[in-house]
Order: sequence, then structure tokens, then C-alpha cells
Amino acid sequence: MKVVLFCGGLGMRIREAGESIPKPMVEVGDRPILWHLMKYYAHFGHKDFILCLGYRADAIKNYFVHYAEFLSNDFVLSNGGKELKVLDFDIQDWTITLSTLASSRISARG
Repeated sequence: MKVVLFCGGLGMRIREAGESIPKPMVEVGDRPILWHLMKYYAHFGHKDFILCLGYRADAIKNYFVHYAEFLSNDFVLSNGGKELKVLDFDIQDWTITLSTLASSRISARG
């Protein structure tokens, strides 16, 4: 089952968290709200996500493009730092579609 998440809000009520980042990227602990929401769905077996992007879509795209499993999980470094083996994974089995088209079509009608 696909999970569709709308990630286009300006975050007017949580502006103090940072005007330069979109609301879904406001961090709770060491991860963005969006990641926590997706992790919750994944816990129940829903791992196919469609993110409808709007405001600051680039921030959300950059987060997932540069997501490094080794930064948030245990790993083994060997061979003088040339080999890295991640021991656990967060999002390896997720499918994430990042789309600005769906958001722009909705707002064009609105």
C-alpha cells in the first residue's frame, strides 16, 4: 500500500523552528518530523511513500539523496577506513517517490 504525504506547507505556526527549512524537515531529536512519520508507517509494513513536495522541495530532496545509513546506525570500519559495513538499516527497504508535479497540479486547480 502506498502512503501519500503532503509536504508543501510553509510551517507558519512553527516558524521559530527555522524559516529556512520546510515544516516536514523540522527536527525532533536528531531526525526530521517527516522521517519519524515515515518510520511510524514503516513499522506497520507501509514502506512505499509518495512525498508531494511544495515549499523548499530542495531541502527534502537533498535530505533523502544524501541520507547516509552509517550516520544513524552502528557500523564496522576496517581496512584502514576503506571498508564500511553498516550493521543495521533505517530506510533501505523503503521506496520513496519525491514529486513536485502532484503538488503543483493541486495548487494550479485551487
